[in-house]
Amino acid sequence: MNGRSRIIHSLLCALAAGLAMSLATAAEPRVLDARHMGVATCAASMCHGKAAPQSGRNVALNEYRTWLQHDRHAQAYRTLELPESQRIAANLGLANAATAKICLDCHADNVPASQRGPKFQLSDGVGCEACHGGAEKWLESHAAASATHKGNVARGLLPTEHPQVRAQVCLSCHLGTKDRLATHAIMGAGHPRLSFELEAFTANQPSHYTVDEDYVERKGSIEGVNLWVTGQVESARRTLELLQTDLFHPGGLFPELAFYDCHSCHHPMDEIRWNAQRAELEIQPGTVRLQAQHYVVLQALTEALEPAALPELTGLVNALIRSSEKDQVRAAARSLQEWIARRDVLSRRQYSRNEVLAVRRMLINYATSDRAGDYASAEQVVLGVESLSYSLGDRDSKNAALDALYNAVKNDTEFSPQQFATAARNVQRQF
Repeated sequence: MNGRSRIIHSLLCALAAGLAMSLATAAEPRVLDARHMGVATCAASMCHGKAAPQSGRNVALNEYRTWLQHDRHAQAYRTLELPESQRIAANLGLANAATAKICLDCHADNVPASQRGPKFQLSDGVGCEACHGGAEKWLESHAAASATHKGNVARGLLPTEHPQVRAQVCLSCHLGTKDRLATHAIMGAGHPRLSFELEAFTANQPSHYTVDEDYVERKGSIEGVNLWVTGQVESARRTLELLQTDLFHPGGLFPELAFYDCHSCHHPMDEIRWNAQRAELEIQPGTVRLQAQHYVVLQALTEALEPAALPELTGLVNALIRSSEKDQVRAAARSLQEWIARRDVLSRRQYSRNEVLAVRRMLINYATSDRAGDYASAEQVVLGVESLSYSLGDRDSKNAALDALYNAVKNDTEFSPQQFATAARNVQRQF
């Protein structure tokens, strides 16, 4: 198991695989109105439940078994029955994690009762329709000989082959929506810290499709670098959206601390993590900082590809991090969100090999210079460096260097900004 597999495996085990059913930002209302018919409607041997992939077909037809036997999303509900989950529920004053909406929203396809078909079961966890949308209007028609992917999408199938749609679906639980969030209270009760990187998580889940000529003809293909860029852009965008909702400051004295860098507070008192880069932002030692990992990656991307735009972006990011009152945060988040919106092309454009190399080198530069000195940023940088290495086709030759980087971020409680920067400097020439 390589470095990326280890860290993603660790995160997936800890998070119990939540994608969830919330498609509010990824689907049109007509899709949300469709009933979810249940995993059992896909599991028959004449459908997607065959024991082995079939040849001569444009789909393997063993997708259900791949999900059931290898995909952690299939285990999401069962995780709620474990003693640790029950302990978290008890700490939150909940009677049962397996029946609490706050848990089911991400550990199951928790659509309203009115949208549940006759074979629907919450205990199936995060099943087919949690990602692909309610199947009521396309379940029968999609199996017809005359069916097309375009026609299925028109009936409500979610086009997750599009990076932005995939990112929005995944982020509905791996980050949150206006209707749900892994709050500081939830994490204080014992839920693990959330972390997500679209390309890495996609690569480390068992694939139930093959990108062959037929697939490309019907759905197109996603370059790895585009999937990585889209994940960073959409994660930043989603965070900025949430900062402008009542989730950020639900009332009372304190804002929602889940939006802040966990490790600003959660580290040993004798281990100083404040660094000079933060001082340049006019951030004083001891300041609780908003999470910035996806903004850091966007800065690296911008510095590599559009350096003239970097000062404006840096100013907007710094303004957000320096903001403190609710109205200041919302205004700063809106300004940064508008800057990102003007660069939607980042997800869709083609990247030359030299550009991908330049971005990878810039990520390493950030690691060596303390600009990725907080744990969450370091984690995203390492995942990004490996994702881009796969895109460049030289991942195997960088194995030792990547292992050194992963070893520097393998444990957030033992993370040292200084040791991470040293590890990055030691391998910098290899990239």
